[in-house]
Amino acid sequence: MVPRITGPLLWMVALCLLATLSGCAPRPAQADAGSGVGLQRAIQNKGSDTLVNLALAWAERYREIRPDVSIAVTGGGSGTGIAALINGTVDIANASRQMKTSEIEDAQANDVHPVEHIVAIDALAIVVNQENPVERLTVDQLADMFAGRITNWKEVGGRDAPIILVSRETNSGTHVYFLEEVVRKGKKENKDIFAPQTLLMPSSVGITSEVQRNPNAIGYDGLGYVDPAHEKLIAVAVDASAPYVLPSVASGSDGSYPISRPLYMYTTGAQDPTILEYVDWIRGPEGQAIVAELGFVPLSQE
Repeated sequence: MVPRITGPLLWMVALCLLATLSGCAPRPAQADAGSGVGLQRAIQNKGSDTLVNLALAWAERYREIRPDVSIAVTGGGSGTGIAALINGTVDIANASRQMKTSEIEDAQANDVHPVEHIVAIDALAIVVNQENPVERLTVDQLADMFAGRITNWKEVGGRDAPIILVSRETNSGTHVYFLEEVVRKGKKENKDIFAPQTLLMPSSVGITSEVQRNPNAIGYDGLGYVDPAHEKLIAVAVDASAPYVLPSVASGSDGSYPISRPLYMYTTGAQDPTILEYVDWIRGPEGQAIVAELGFVPLSQE
């Protein structure tokens, strides 16, 4: 007959059993200084669709160097990434434009203090269908086209056909940059906007598809997303008296191509060493080699 356990003895047995089970339970991974193996560190990286392919390539290569660091990359547009940084839901926001003053103020009000890092240069290419006979355009002509003042290709030396304008959607940093620097020609007092008939695309792929399909379409895209075998690159000049220059890594690097811009990563003022090491690697020789491989313009290492 098994004796019945009651009272204080029952509590002692229960405590012993709990201690035994605790000793058998799995423990969290601990850093091992000797082996170099530590806790997994996850970095959330979100934002610009222009940067997303670069960010994915960086993350994949960096995982080979630091297998203890996992980097999750998603797109959605510069505005989406910046909003996530302001809300404290990402570690790094990718942006193809600088943060606005209002965004910085919103971040600071939320006790988030953004730190800006330039990570690459992008030559923003003007693309048309390969059947389009137009070879070159000035910034003034582009401004008039995208604002709706020039509506027929014959007005810029092309066929008698309507111009179909294709743009990124308004949440895109590329859209904001093109509006401010091309449509408004960098003039703060200029209030021009995209023509109402402009087709707004959610991604670079949307612009590419429309330009390849429609012989009358014109759009803009990051050079790293352009396929010269299926789209025609337009040479651009600041004005009719300036040289016309095709977008390339070289012309973006030396500043001769007039529609070039920095690409950014934003971190927070709470400078996590793991995140800073990653950004420093991106800005260093190995990270910038990937920039050149993907058709963007690498930063000077001088």
